[in-house]
Amino acid sequence: MAMGFLAWMVAAAAAAVLASWAFSAVVHLVWRPRAISRRLRAQGVGGPGYRFFSGNLGEIKRFRGDGAGVVLNVSSHDFLPIVQPHFRKWIPLYGRTFLYWFGAQPNICLADVSMVWQVLSDRTGIYPKNLTNPHFVRLLGKGLVLTDGDEWKRHRKWESELAAKGGLVEIELSRRFEELTADVISHTAFGSSYKEGKQVFLAQRELQFLAFSTFLTVQIPGFSYLPTMKNFKTWSLDKKVRGMLMDIIKTRHANKDVAGYGNDLLGLMLEACAPEHGESCPQLSMDEIIDECKTFFFAGHDTTSHLLTWTMFLLSTHPDWQEKLREEIAMECGDKVPTGDMLNKLKMVNMFLLETLRLYSPVSLIRRKVDTDIELGGIKMPEGALLTIPIATIHRDKEVWGEDADEFRPERFENGVTRAAKHPNALLSFSSGPRSCIGQNFAMIEAKAVIAMILQRFSFTLSPKYVHAPTDVITLRPKYGLPMILKSLKL
Repeated sequence: MAMGFLAWMVAAAAAAVLASWAFSAVVHLVWRPRAISRRLRAQGVGGPGYRFFSGNLGEIKRFRGDGAGVVLNVSSHDFLPIVQPHFRKWIPLYGRTFLYWFGAQPNICLADVSMVWQVLSDRTGIYPKNLTNPHFVRLLGKGLVLTDGDEWKRHRKWESELAAKGGLVEIELSRRFEELTADVISHTAFGSSYKEGKQVFLAQRELQFLAFSTFLTVQIPGFSYLPTMKNFKTWSLDKKVRGMLMDIIKTRHANKDVAGYGNDLLGLMLEACAPEHGESCPQLSMDEIIDECKTFFFAGHDTTSHLLTWTMFLLSTHPDWQEKLREEIAMECGDKVPTGDMLNKLKMVNMFLLETLRLYSPVSLIRRKVDTDIELGGIKMPEGALLTIPIATIHRDKEVWGEDADEFRPERFENGVTRAAKHPNALLSFSSGPRSCIGQNFAMIEAKAVIAMILQRFSFTLSPKYVHAPTDVITLRPKYGLPMILKSLKL
């Protein structure tokens, strides 16, 4: 009797749990999407319509599949049919602000620059993202850049390859730039712990591709905790990264009385947050320090390597600009390794990099979450929605950039970023506002230094093997690499 009663109680409890789960699923997968769609439609915000469970992921995958095999002419910069085909199709239908769905997660596309600026300039925390610790602002202000050419010397094998082949050689540059910027950020962030830092980079790169592989899948609560092969791989890599960073940090703490924390990025952060500074500096936990290292490593390496890649692509397809920049560099730098003062005088190089960032922004979109019901641009946005800002699409908007928005014209930045378009904050490659990418100065100075040193030594053209098919794997990169033919100017 007792056993039967116990079994009945267990069954009743299980039924209650299942009923609760079923009710929650109905609310999450049916009622809430319908309610949000009705509320926004009443305010004039349309969209492709919610489909049960998957939202619009099926359509987005189909659009991206259609664009996967597209190859562009090297003179074309319109890669939206490959990278953002859904925005290309939906904006003409629904306008610059519309609702679409990643599973049951509402996404609101914001392609209106004025509304984007309202979001990015907000200081109240209503539109949060994963914020970087404010101490990094001070650290980046130290000017941790390529000034003595040490990293370049490590990659002088370019010159030795050219010498061995009579002054002309074909080199795949996108991978070389990944190696170069990984070396730079490893030394900048970890200094004497460079080798360990490089191992962190290799593991982080694997994590990046794993993360992207889940981008167009329905995010089911709790699924990331299931023992799948992909989750096992992710857990293993994350454990490896955290373990290596923890060892580096513990070693710094152990040696601080003898050698200090170090004058690299990690050392400066540990020094700034040392307990002896008291309450004037908020203390960071080990996990927070590790997360800061991972964030800066990704931002400082990936963004810069692809900026360099696309800059070299555009220089190779615009030989007139290649010569203009070479002349400017010769005038300001001569044959010397560029210093910070020299780099600041390279106005045309800066214009060229800005136009590269406009047409080939390393990050093609950014997202912000709506933390509470809020009115934005006259529209009441629902709490929990994601605001998607399609940078690549906005950077080609002719109403913002003019009729020549699809063309490569560095001259548009002759009078600075704020005067290049009809809206002063239209360039979004590093985001904008108080939460813009704090590594942008680092990336720009590093890119200037590398481009200057390349133009001092080489002329270059695209290899006939190059296939123009930009692809988006978290950051924008050439799908088949960037093979270039380099000619030494010294031989």
